[in-house]
Amino acid sequence: MTEYTVMNMFHEATKVALLLSAPLLITALISGLIISFIQAITQINEQSLSFIPKMISVLLVLTLLGSWMINIITNYIHDLFINIPFFIV
Repeated sequence: MTEYTVMNMFHEATKVALLLSAPLLITALISGLIISFIQAITQINEQSLSFIPKMISVLLVLTLLGSWMINIITNYIHDLFINIPFFIV
């Protein structure tokens, strides 16, 4: 296994991790900013008021993009298993 192979595997793994986590993190960030803005305007500072909408929005995005995420990780694992013999040489 060469250095190029290891770096390529690390690059692909990082790319897959970013692809899978980005939609959920961006959704949580945007909904958190919106709720914080609403809380600042209305001066209502309740912890559950911030947590519940974030949880609902992340679950909604996970429901909508779940099949795409499973497809991405399945293709990555399939390619990784197919290339195992080439990594050993």
